Amino acid sequence: MSSSVVAFKNQHYAELRRDCIQKRRLFRDPEFPADDSSVFYKEKPRGVVEWKRPGEITYDPHLFVDGISSHDLNQGKVGDCWFVAASSCLALKPNLWKKVIPEWRKQDWDPQHPENYAGIFHFRFWVFGQWTDVVVDDRLPTIDGNLIYCHSNSKSEFWSALLEKAYAKLYGCYESLRGGYTGDAVVDFSGAVFEPINLEKETFYKDQEKQNNLFEKLLKVHERGGIISCGIKAEPHLENGLVKGHAYAVTAVKRVHLRDELVAYFKTGTIPMIRMRNPWGHKEWKGPWSDSSTEWSKISKAVRDSLHLTVEDDGEFWMSFRDWCRHFSYAHVCHIADPSQTWNEALHFGSWTRHDDPHRNREKVALNREHMFHRLPSREPVGNTGFTSDRSVFLRCNLPQGRYVVIPSTYHPGEEGEFMLRIFTNVD
Repeated sequence: MSSSVVAFKNQHYAELRRDCIQKRRLFRDPEFPADDSSVFYKEKPRGVVEWKRPGEITYDPHLFVDGISSHDLNQGKVGDCWFVAASSCLALKPNLWKKVIPEWRKQDWDPQHPENYAGIFHFRFWVFGQWTDVVVDDRLPTIDGNLIYCHSNSKSEFWSALLEKAYAKLYGCYESLRGGYTGDAVVDFSGAVFEPINLEKETFYKDQEKQNNLFEKLLKVHERGGIISCGIKAEPHLENGLVKGHAYAVTAVKRVHLRDELVAYFKTGTIPMIRMRNPWGHKEWKGPWSDSSTEWSKISKAVRDSLHLTVEDDGEFWMSFRDWCRHFSYAHVCHIADPSQTWNEALHFGSWTRHDDPHRNREKVALNREHMFHRLPSREPVGNTGFTSDRSVFLRCNLPQGRYVVIPSTYHPGEEGEFMLRIFTNVD
């Protein structure tokens, strides 16, 4: 994975900032103008959109107010709960957000030296194997003086709104962020390996052994710094407080210790539990182990305090892992692989090309003579992801030592495009 950084649209933050300060003007981004083309491509928001700089919204703007927190963010009027959930997860990982928001102290407002503020920010995203630096100005879309997209609880805090703007610029406009996968956004924030898990198809709720194995897996991922999110297919509110067609950030995976007198009754000293956050900043689970449920009386005050349990409609809540498997449709597990420690990574870029040939699905030996060919002793596949319309596919295999062929392929023969293949092994 490349550690170098390329400038998106050839805009270099340091040069642009220096030029603005010398000319004593605030940056206006010509590549992402403050007009409708940056907001939507099809559906215009209701109301009159005005672009305002943070200093026109509040008298004391900052990137962060009292530090960065997963509770800072609230979703706006575009359906990008997947992005906001990923941003909530990002806020929990200092080593990641400091890479996505580089030199944040230098970027922040300095009331002692207002002459150094140029109205320009930059953020970094991992795009197709390459860290990419995206520059934005600080003009944000508002209606009636309020931010219409992602915003923080504090009206003086702007890291989430500016991060979302940079992400919208990367993908074309704000409306382009409507609908997506939290796992994809986490990959863009980190270069992680995205493993989707279908909770419905695998019936974890009905199979206790599979459920236990999944919990141990998620616990290990969480403890190793991985990022987990989840969601429910299809946006009606359920009576239990969960929302269909919505993404949630997983903020903790724990074995919670019961009071001693309850161990015999439950036949265990701990209950596997999981904590989540709704990107809306409200609307929580109402079932067992919800904020004010009686189940918490089974836990000592010391344990409750260690879990930072609060009885607030802040969008964050606990569930038993069993209920989580029952009510959620999928989980996105993002492994933050560190090749310097436990994993070896091989990265390969390639492309699918189409040549003039009526038999497009035939192998073209003559076009590949620069490669060495090997005859395989077996033609039986040892693993297959199946075809999907997603941005990435994931396959985990346990393989004996030997020679294998990995074949990235498209559903329709003759499709053209580029691909990136990443292979991780924990053995040399």
